[in-house]
Amino acid sequence: MATERPSFELAKGINDLDKIILRESRNRSAEVYLYGGHVTSWKNENGEELLHLSSKAIFKPPKPIRGGIPLCFPQFSNFGTLESHGFARNRIWEVDASPPPLPTNSSSNAFVDLILRPSEDDLKTWPHNFEFRMRVALGSEGELTLTSRIRNTNSDGKPFTFTFAYHTYFSVSDISEVRVEGLETLDYLDNLKNRERFTEQGDAITFESETDKIYLSTPTKIAILDHEKKRTFVVRKDGLADAVVWNPWDKRSKAISDLGDEDYKHMLCVEAAAVERPITLKPGEEWKGILELSAVPSSYSSGQLDPKKVLE
Repeated sequence: MATERPSFELAKGINDLDKIILRESRNRSAEVYLYGGHVTSWKNENGEELLHLSSKAIFKPPKPIRGGIPLCFPQFSNFGTLESHGFARNRIWEVDASPPPLPTNSSSNAFVDLILRPSEDDLKTWPHNFEFRMRVALGSEGELTLTSRIRNTNSDGKPFTFTFAYHTYFSVSDISEVRVEGLETLDYLDNLKNRERFTEQGDAITFESETDKIYLSTPTKIAILDHEKKRTFVVRKDGLADAVVWNPWDKRSKAISDLGDEDYKHMLCVEAAAVERPITLKPGEEWKGILELSAVPSSYSSGQLDPKKVLE
């Protein structure tokens, strides 16, 4: 259990916005903007960027940052009456100097604890008091872990309900050469067909057109295989039953003002989420949702990438 004090650097980012820099051995790093509690960079020991940041990302509040890992809270997409994806991603977070203990197996002290509480304006649109604590940690093997703890601090005895997602944009070499393993045979809601429910067919998910699906009751581990880079991203999650898979493809990309026209070729969103069954907290109750990302060399077996080695 790590008891070290966190080790991070506070710096100025784009447009003078405050950001946190985490560094681990062998040049591994991550960056988190206090605006949105938003992870914008995750680099491996070769200095390669593992997250996709839009070439047209706007670092100007109140516009959310496009790319990296946006936080969707207290609402995913338009599953409710708030602005799409809620407001956590366009609020200024604070460094949490004295967070409650968080047991961890990591020996790394490259982490930072952030906290978001509602503003008076937030309470007008979503009348619930909460504390949203998040730890961003860079592990000794380069893995990136986001641990969210959301507590109902209402004093009026009222519960609240929310949906949630880590809207992760992965950097890939060529979307047409990428496949996702671990979601086969599962039911999903197709956002391109009015959220009609279907069952996934085939061995793996590949991409040749716009994709926007919410996979339900998903496993705790999903693999994203990038053939060209011979790299596999492993997504591990806890407390998040669903997984959203999104790529806007060419036509939709042109309609998104803060996304470059060609960005879709080099990005894939696989998002650990709680959507189908919203989370309800009574006063004093806390929910925890964990996302752990790692990048490992893909292994070949008979000329094919072998995801079973990472999904076991």
